[in-house]
Amino acid sequence: MGRESERRQIERLVASARIGRGGVLALTGEPGVGKTALLRKAAESATGMTVLWVAGSEPEREIPFGALHQVLRPALDRLDEIPAPQAQALSVALALHPGTAGDRFAVGAATLSLLCRFAETRPIAVLLDDLHLFDRPSADALAFAARRLAADPIVLLATSRDADPGLPALPLSGIDLAAAGELVSNRSNGTVSPDLVARLHKATAGNPLALIELAGHRLDHVSPETPLPVSATLAHEFAEQARSLSEAGRAALTVASVAGNDLRVVAGACGLLGIHVDALTEAENAELVQITDGRVEFRHPLIRAAVYGDAAPAQRRAIHRAVADTFGPHDPDRHAWHLAEATLGPDARVADHLVQAAVRAKERSAHDVAAAAYERAARLSPDVQRHGELCVAAAESAWLAGTTSRAIALLDEAGRDDALELRGAIAARTGSLTEARDFSRAAAHRSGSADDSVVLLADAVNACFYLGDTTTGVLLAHEIEALLDRVVTPRARGIGQMAAGCARILANRGGAGQIRAAVDLLAASGLLQADRNRLSWLMIGPMFLREASSGAELRRIVGEVRAEAAVGTLPSLLFHVARDEATTNQWVRAEATYDEAARLARETGQETDLAMSLAGLAWLRARLGDEEQCRGLVAEALPICRTRDIHIGRVWSLFALGELELGLGNARKALAQLEELAGLLDELQLTDPDLSPAPELTDALVRLGRHEDAHEIADRYRDEATAKGQPWAMGRAERAIGMLSKDIDEHFEASLEFHARTLDDFETARTRLAYGARLRRARRRADARPHLHAALETFENLRAVRWADLAAIELGATGETIQRRAPGETLTPQELQVSLLLAEGKTTREVAAALFLSPKTIEYHLRKVYTKLGISSRAELAARLP
Repeated sequence: MGRESERRQIERLVASARIGRGGVLALTGEPGVGKTALLRKAAESATGMTVLWVAGSEPEREIPFGALHQVLRPALDRLDEIPAPQAQALSVALALHPGTAGDRFAVGAATLSLLCRFAETRPIAVLLDDLHLFDRPSADALAFAARRLAADPIVLLATSRDADPGLPALPLSGIDLAAAGELVSNRSNGTVSPDLVARLHKATAGNPLALIELAGHRLDHVSPETPLPVSATLAHEFAEQARSLSEAGRAALTVASVAGNDLRVVAGACGLLGIHVDALTEAENAELVQITDGRVEFRHPLIRAAVYGDAAPAQRRAIHRAVADTFGPHDPDRHAWHLAEATLGPDARVADHLVQAAVRAKERSAHDVAAAAYERAARLSPDVQRHGELCVAAAESAWLAGTTSRAIALLDEAGRDDALELRGAIAARTGSLTEARDFSRAAAHRSGSADDSVVLLADAVNACFYLGDTTTGVLLAHEIEALLDRVVTPRARGIGQMAAGCARILANRGGAGQIRAAVDLLAASGLLQADRNRLSWLMIGPMFLREASSGAELRRIVGEVRAEAAVGTLPSLLFHVARDEATTNQWVRAEATYDEAARLARETGQETDLAMSLAGLAWLRARLGDEEQCRGLVAEALPICRTRDIHIGRVWSLFALGELELGLGNARKALAQLEELAGLLDELQLTDPDLSPAPELTDALVRLGRHEDAHEIADRYRDEATAKGQPWAMGRAERAIGMLSKDIDEHFEASLEFHARTLDDFETARTRLAYGARLRRARRRADARPHLHAALETFENLRAVRWADLAAIELGATGETIQRRAPGETLTPQELQVSLLLAEGKTTREVAAALFLSPKTIEYHLRKVYTKLGISSRAELAARLP
């Protein structure tokens, strides 16, 4: 009653799913507000659909993937029809097969695939009651899938006390006074006065369950001005109802509140306690529980909580022990948890049971449950050292579960120095990069293995990159180099050489040779394929060298392992892939990859990779001439970078704004942004020429007629680039000199020769634009036109609209009549990702698996792409994409 608007909204979602348009909604609100009633109405309206209804239960919250198993049970016979890695992850998570499940997101991706496969024969309504009472691994997997439902005949509706940040929510408040009067009248035997209804409505704020339970009771204790605390008031009311039962009835009901929904377990525990399970019929007659099909269901979770809370602590412990004995060794997880609840003080035996439960949960990627089990085991462990070890184990699982603050609190409680590597990993992705650097370095110094020390020092170098800390980076390079003679494995040697070379390049102290050696070593060994957390090192070498002749094999390896990489490791890997693509002619791919990296970084809470992906995408948007998006991305990236000292992200963001103004033709504004960037680089003592805006400053100063200042900057930059000796920097340096030199051809031709040794088409086109502009001003129009034509073609191929405009203006000034290419339809990042993967020859299902979407969603995006591009086949699509 009083929920017509909400019911219509839900019915629309159900109807849309029936015709192939998926929908998701979380009904949120306090206990008793009517969430479950609306969910039942949704089930009634889901005619012609398969209804998968699962209700959360407090006693089952620590059972890994228990709720997910209930949801997916009807679909499990189609498990072999989803991608094999996902089927493996889900089979292990649900304890159907032994093995390792992979990361926690793999189970979510498998859940999506299986639901979509199951929905191919009949639309599905997934109805999740009391989602907040699900075990967290199940809730996470279902939320992961729900966020990706779009073009599938699936509706997912959930009820919860609080909203999931990633799901659309419909908050429910109390019903209005008229509906309250109707509800109370319908549930009361006699006439209810309007005054009583008004007092009840005000006291309960219109909460339907509270209205029903409190109607007819004296309200002397209720202030007419203050709403009741509904949960506490209802709990008191339900406890009173339970106390009205006989002693045997109360005892049986209390056992049921502990044992869960399985009547066999309730009966077994009652038998061990000398309680007649038949006494539960009293509670059933009082409408506190419902007993059907061998299950005991409490009418409302608050009833279970009230009954459990009303029992004496000693009684609760005795019941937990009886339940633990009932489960016994055939259900070791439940046995362990109930033993823990039955134990009053430290107990090494019970702690060991919980550790075994934690290990099983961890193997199934139920990291949140594993963390809880390790933590409880630590509390029960009588040995101080063992307590610390278990706290560290709990922290590691909490980190893998995505609960960073919990992981840090557990590490603090452990009070141990042997968890520095874990502290460093946490800080690198979500915390202080300064701490990440220092923790990793300290862990390396404590390690007894040269190989482990080198890898940990490389992690510290990686933190130095984001911090822009060249001083510490060079010191770390010395430490790595001193250890390399003692290193045994090619993996550690390759990572060490790569890290030392990168640290030296950032400080402009050589390093290119070390990176080339590392590239060859890692490409030949393929050893990083097994170290998924450090896959990014495969792309760091090509990113730092910027050479056409190196890195091809590493790019191939990354392309192979990317599809198999765990979702949690993807943001960092994708960010590095996108950066590499953005420095070639693969801008379309870079745009899609940056977007995917940022999306996954948000979802996995990895702020470092989020900030860097946003800054990198902003830089690309600047070159594309997309002013609004560029500024928006910088506005999001910079606060994260400032808060977490991600100084390289700040550098990229300022570079983006400077290049944006330069492309827009705003030389004065560009100069201001670029000078701010130069000041930041000086402050950070970052001397790598690849980060210097000197060529852009030269361009801006030339446009403003400040040739003397431009000469000073260009000459200094050429010295820095010469010291580095890499073709990318040398090409930019010669261009800057060429913009000012009396001998026009010498420096521009040298610049183009250096560009030919790189993969960066944009920089080549900028040099041709600058070269052509100078030739035109020297009245060498015929010589200028080929360079300007080439520049225009490249800019248009890259979709660098503003730079193409500048090239067209210069070309027009030579007297050339030009035909500009009509701008094409703009694809969304998601459409780009889908198109690129399909153009590579992947099937719809393969693309769905790679992007963690459903096949129907892929087909939906493909139809939109066909419409936008005016094509009708995948062959045409492949021809239109780079």
